[in-house]
Amino acid sequence: MNLLHAAVLGALQGFAEVLPISSSAHLILVPWLLEWPESGLTFDVALHLGTFLALAAYFWRDIIELAASFFEALTSRSLNSPAKKMPFLIILATIPAALAGKLFEHQVEAIFRSNPLLIAIFLLFFGLVLGLADLLGRKRLALDAIKPAAAVTIGLFQCLALIPGVSRSGITITAAMMLGFTRESAARFSFLISLPIVAGAALLKTLHLFRHGIPAGEGLPMLVGIACSAVTGYISVAFLLRLVQKRTLSPFVWYRVLVGGGLIVAVSSGFL
Repeated sequence: MNLLHAAVLGALQGFAEVLPISSSAHLILVPWLLEWPESGLTFDVALHLGTFLALAAYFWRDIIELAASFFEALTSRSLNSPAKKMPFLIILATIPAALAGKLFEHQVEAIFRSNPLLIAIFLLFFGLVLGLADLLGRKRLALDAIKPAAAVTIGLFQCLALIPGVSRSGITITAAMMLGFTRESAARFSFLISLPIVAGAALLKTLHLFRHGIPAGEGLPMLVGIACSAVTGYISVAFLLRLVQKRTLSPFVWYRVLVGGGLIVAVSSGFL
């Protein structure tokens, strides 16, 4: 992979993994449209590492507080505060997606990687679902109001993110708003439950890469991909959390509708 491709795909991963527009869809559709070769395991590792670094850098205070609350809850054998409950709620929300990824990741990838029309349909459909949740959700509950049932429900919705075009952040924010949480609370919880998922994926793929070794000439593109993914990911987290404090998610809904709808028309008509 050349450095330009690495930079573009790394930046795409950072933006699209964080914003509710589906990174997996963009990482399949953009190389397909530009007729670029598929990226291999080395670059897959770079993208996951970059995303994790962005999230860890932005939420480092939250990570420390969550770890402290987790051990405090264990030592006191008590969950008598929202802070003590939060680490366990994140674990509850993470389990369904972790199991789904382990069981179905390769099957889903085989179905969708060569089917841009199907990806475009999901991009459009779940964009509309996001818009409905943003429009109709009560959006009154703060993050400390989350209960185990809500955490599990959001975690189950997160399983759908295996499908390119759905968007992990998009579907979890959608689920949280449907359950009555504010946009800001929904976005923050979405990012917090993504931390163990992204960290686990990065760790597994890194271990796999170490077992097989980094191919010759792939080291520098890998570093470029990590850097671009981390920088754009950090910027995107800050942007989205600021946006949801005062604005709706309609820009992302319109983007998904236009891109998904345009691709459906182009592919169905034989233009692409």
